[in-house]
Amino acid sequence: MADRKNKQKSGNAIIRYFRETRVELRKVRWPSRKEAWRLTKVVGLVTLGMAVLLGVMDLFFGWMLRGVISQNVLFMVLGAIVAAALTIATIMVGQVDEA
Repeated sequence: MADRKNKQKSGNAIIRYFRETRVELRKVRWPSRKEAWRLTKVVGLVTLGMAVLLGVMDLFFGWMLRGVISQNVLFMVLGAIVAAALTIATIMVGQVDEA
């Protein structure tokens, strides 16, 4: 008897879920084709820009790390300066978020 009630409740819950989902999807304001294409281009450009930025940063830090590993004093000083700058920037961003 209890199993039958549990099955009935779960079946009703699933049906109710799909009905509510359909009602909510009817309320959605879908973008026009032109707007969707424009937003797709924006996403593509941002993705491309971030890929270039991350690639340049990877090249820079790889170049700097190779210098530090080769025990070049100039690269060690440059690495310390970059590490200090990143630490200060992180602290400053954290303070802005708290305010």
